[in-house]
Amino acid sequence: MKKIQQILAILGIVLLVGLYLTTLILAILGKDFFPMFMASLFASMALPILLWIYGFVYKLIKKKVQDNSQNNLS
Repeated sequence: MKKIQQILAILGIVLLVGLYLTTLILAILGKDFFPMFMASLFASMALPILLWIYGFVYKLIKKKVQDNSQNNLS
């Protein structure tokens, strides 16, 4: 399980760096690419927030499942 988390973390880092570079390049290119720039800027902000929320919910669910399994064994 730890190996999967490491792979997903590396994949998330690569995705975020790609989004940041895309945002920078689109900002340099000018007005013609403004809609794509705004979409990239939004994704650059929304993706880390969504990843944090998914991780938080996963920890809550995992903790609840472990608590339930310990209560059933008692």
